[in-house]
Formats: sequence, C-alpha cells, structure tokens
Amino acid sequence: MNKVKKIVFLTGTRADFGKLKSLIKITQESSFFDIQIFATGMHLDKKYGLTVNEIYKCGFKNIDTFKNHVGAEHMDRTLAKTIQGFSEYIAIEKPDLIVVHGDRVEALAGAIVGSLNNILVAHIEGGEISGTIDELIRHSVSKLSHLHLVSNKEAKKRLIQMGELGSSVFVIGSPDLDLMNPQKLPQLKDVKNYYDIFFKEYAIAIFHPVTTEYKNIKKQSKIFVDTLLESDENYIVIYPNNDLGTEEILEEYKRLEGKVNIKIFPSLRFEYFLRLLKESKYIIGNSSAGIREAPFYNVPTIDIGSRQNNRYQGNTVLNVSFNTINILKTINTINKLKIKSTEASDFGKGNSDVLFLNLLRSEELWEVNCQKQFQDL
Repeated sequence: MNKVKKIVFLTGTRADFGKLKSLIKITQESSFFDIQIFATGMHLDKKYGLTVNEIYKCGFKNIDTFKNHVGAEHMDRTLAKTIQGFSEYIAIEKPDLIVVHGDRVEALAGAIVGSLNNILVAHIEGGEISGTIDELIRHSVSKLSHLHLVSNKEAKKRLIQMGELGSSVFVIGSPDLDLMNPQKLPQLKDVKNYYDIFFKEYAIAIFHPVTTEYKNIKKQSKIFVDTLLESDENYIVIYPNNDLGTEEILEEYKRLEGKVNIKIFPSLRFEYFLRLLKESKYIIGNSSAGIREAPFYNVPTIDIGSRQNNRYQGNTVLNVSFNTINILKTINTINKLKIKSTEASDFGKGNSDVLFLNLLRSEELWEVNCQKQFQDL
C-alpha cells in the first residue's frame, strides 16, 4: 500500500465490540492504518452500563460518540437517526473502509451509508442464520457490503448462494475467539471481587427479546423469571439488549432484586464475562453466547425459545420451549451432563486478528469495486 488507509469501526453494543476488539487493536498498532471508532447505540445508554467507558479503558484512540437511540419500540427511527449521524461523521472523516459487525440496526446504518457513498464496507460474521428480525438485518447488511469476513465455510457458502462474489468472502473465524484464551483472561477471584460476587457455583442467565414475538414477551419473561426463582440455583443475570420488548423483561427482573442467590448486572466487561462464563455450571436463556462462546469452554447451554433457531449448535446445547416445568427438567439434566469435546474449531482458531490484518495489507482487497453485481450460481 502506498498510503495510510483510514478505517472506521462502527460499534453499537457490548456484544459487537467484543467481536471487533482484537481487530481494532491489531490494526491500531499498525503504521499502515489510521483507525477511528464510531461508538453509538447501547454504548451511550446509562441503563445498560454506559459501555462506551469500556472502549476508553482499552486505550483505543480516535473515539467518536453518537447517541442514536430513540426507544426500543422505534427501531426504524433509531436506524434513521443512526444513518444521519454516521453520514455526517464520514463526510468529515472520509474513510477508505467501514467495518461493521452482525445484525444490529447500527451495522445496517453503517452499510447503507458506506454503500451510498461509494466507500468499501466490510461485514464481520455475515452469512449466518438465526431466524427473527436479526436474520433479515444480517442478510441486508451483507447485500450492502463489499467485503465479507465470515466465521466458517458454511457462512461463505450461504453468501455465495445469496449472489455474493466468492472472491470477496474470506473465512477468518469468529474474532471473539481471539480473546478467549483462558491464560489471557483475568483470574476468577479478581472478577468476583470486582463485581462483588460471593457464591462459589453459579450459572449465567441472559434473555433477549425476540421482536417478531413481541406479543408473547410478557409471558415469556414471566416464565423465564419463574424458572430462575424456582430452580433455587445461583445466577449471574445480565440485562437484555435494547430491542423492542426489553422493558417487559426488565420489569420482570424486578422480582429478582434482593435475592441472595442472584446478582443482576446491566453489562459486564467482555473479558470478565468470558472468565465468568468459563467457570459457570451452564448458561441459560437465548443469547448467542450460549451458541458461540460457551461451547469453546465446554460449558452447557440451555437455549430457550426460537431466537437461535437454525444456527449451528454443538452437542453442548439443549433446546427447550417456554415451559417452566420443562426448563427445570432441563436444568436437572444439564447439571448431570458430561461434556467431552469442544466445538471451537467450527469458528476458527483464535487468530482472526492476524488474518484480518493480512487481508488489509493486500493490494487486491483495496481494488474491490464498490459497484456490486449479483452472481448467479
């Protein structure tokens, strides 16, 4: 490369920041790139822990913030506001590449702005399936992106099936695995002290709203909370994301407040969360962490409902419907489950950052045409 390339990473949640963190770090340490971070979404919401502070604590430079959230019931307006804010931002910064992740409206906004301004857009972890509105957003982001950095060959196959050019799809694995090496994580005792967690054994509970099932969210939330209370286990409960239905979940969580066996947190630092996950008995709810991160540590998952339908699931995942009795039976089963093998290889080898950097250093990548054409099979 003859000149320094300016790259903007767009992050809207604690989850996508965990996926982008190693990629930001390795490129910011390179003299070939000028790295900018556009932080928006849940990062700027005090209710969810004001996680933009975690970005600052990482020592990253060039962090710009934009408050985009209009309300959980108005995801379309949040999308529109993000488009406007990010458009004004890139008009000033004039980046060579925009990097987005996953299936949130912030990623969709970044891809729309990039594609309409003839700026290359790289999409992390496209080509995956899950059902719900998340899948529609993820595929939309992929169609608006020019470069696809996927977690496995199955995802690459799907993108090609969607008409994407095979030469623009690169398998780099799931970037959060870069951070998951237990030797690089903080010690459990330090994490427990930091968050004042006093119980020895525990499980992790994360329950997100499914926007396409909003009419059922009150009932589903009640069943989830009833189960946690009736199981009489120790739980570390983490707030849901801020999609439509989150207020109903948080209203039910009020019943958990003050329980000696339950600790509730708006958010956890990513590496701290990973250590707690690794040492947990199981994870329960419907978070992708139960599908992606938990199997890496051989931690069993109780996946409730439809949110993770159709996603690749290893033998550590047990699916169950919204029925308190059935969930309690599954908890009893999973406490006796013997896990023998990890599924981590299906999502890379923990070197996504190096593969990412090597791609960015190649001349071919920067010659990709912003004018996309559908590729027939």
